[in-house]
Amino acid sequence: MLKQGLYQKMLQKLSPQQIQLMKLLQVPTAELEQRIKEEMEMNPALEEGKEENEDELVFADDPQENTEEVQSEAEKMNDEIDVSEYIQDEDIPYYKTSSNNSSADDEHTVIPISAGKSFQENLIAQLGLASLGDVKTEIAKQIIGSIDDDGYLRRELHSVSDDLMFSKNVRTTEKEIEEVLELIQTFEPAGVGARDLQECLLIQLQRIENDNDEVKTAIKIIKNHMNEFSKKHYSKLEKAYNLNDEELKAVIGHILKLNPKPGNSMSDSHRLVQHIVPDFILNNNDGNLELSLNARNVPDLKVSRSYQEMLKTYSKGKTKDKSTKEAVQFVKQKLDSAKWFIDAIKQRQETLMNTMSAIINYQYQYFLDGDEKLLKPMILKDIAEMVNLDISTISRVANSKYIQTPFGTFLLKSFFSESLSTDSGEEVSSREVKNILQECVDNEDKRKPLPDDRLAKILNDKGYNIARRTVAKYREQLNIPVARLRKQL
Repeated sequence: MLKQGLYQKMLQKLSPQQIQLMKLLQVPTAELEQRIKEEMEMNPALEEGKEENEDELVFADDPQENTEEVQSEAEKMNDEIDVSEYIQDEDIPYYKTSSNNSSADDEHTVIPISAGKSFQENLIAQLGLASLGDVKTEIAKQIIGSIDDDGYLRRELHSVSDDLMFSKNVRTTEKEIEEVLELIQTFEPAGVGARDLQECLLIQLQRIENDNDEVKTAIKIIKNHMNEFSKKHYSKLEKAYNLNDEELKAVIGHILKLNPKPGNSMSDSHRLVQHIVPDFILNNNDGNLELSLNARNVPDLKVSRSYQEMLKTYSKGKTKDKSTKEAVQFVKQKLDSAKWFIDAIKQRQETLMNTMSAIINYQYQYFLDGDEKLLKPMILKDIAEMVNLDISTISRVANSKYIQTPFGTFLLKSFFSESLSTDSGEEVSSREVKNILQECVDNEDKRKPLPDDRLAKILNDKGYNIARRTVAKYREQLNIPVARLRKQL
């Protein structure tokens, strides 16, 4: 049975200002400038510069006087601009309007602009050297367009045939596409156009074969025992090809010199280098830690004075028609939005400084020396309680924010870690355990890498109570493969 009724209910609802602040907290310094520019483009009442005091804004009681002042300012501006300067007589010869204030001894420097061909453009240029018919040229262009940035053709040949039929109205067969693909696989860089890693390595090895027995053996290994090679089952390879450790090491050395991603050899040269812009800067001044926000993180914003004057002029006007009310509402909305945005930026800076100051106080000894063994276990809740903020707010601050210190630039998130207990009952950071785990792997015998249970025993002998499953978890977080894949000859 349906029933209608009125009920009172208390709900927590975020205001638009709070939502805006939460979004700004997540924005790092590198993106904050762009976010402010976007806001200034959308809101003409928001301007860049230092905020003015309201006492400096003097308005006349009579709106007519305000209008006269605006008109006098406009007339004054018009007097300063001579329109005749912008009108050019076409009959005046060019040599009379040109001037040359430089001498023959002046040095003229030109900044060169680097330009280069893309990966696909380089392949198309090589295609021009091959004598192909119109149909095969279209097939080759379609194949080159289907090659990804790594240099692989990961589309099936029948899909390439369908693409040619629909886009170019070219009817072809998979055999004909295969022939054109074999031609493209002779292009530079070596290995381009391969359909998988095995084919890519074979193409490169066959180019450098040159009656070398080791390379011939490498070709056989890739062609017939790719699975054993990728899983580093070296004992099976030695038995299959009657090789000892040194001989197999020399054979594998030829394979390891190959490029598994031939397309990257060209794309890397055109790739932009991204630099980390720190949100905080920490200086150690004779033992005193001084924290500051990046200058790019503290923009000067103000509310437009002309919009404030406009609002007061409209509000004091005698006419209250519909268009005037709409204008007042529009101006007031833009002013309020500008004030909210400025307040949100200020609150963002204050929240960032309070949170980072709490992190520095919590990890004071670490920030003094930079020794990771001095890092204490710290979770989001610890900092949230210190600054009296919600855990989600601390998470937004720590996400994608960096701090520049005398010993490097670090992600704030990296300072948060779980706690582990030692034999003496002392709480240590999981980051310290990860560093010891990394040292153990770096110093192990690569012929017999340490499995997870051996690594757990080493850490237990050092006084860290840690299980094998935890070692496996930390190893994966450090991007360290399992012992079998770390094996070397």
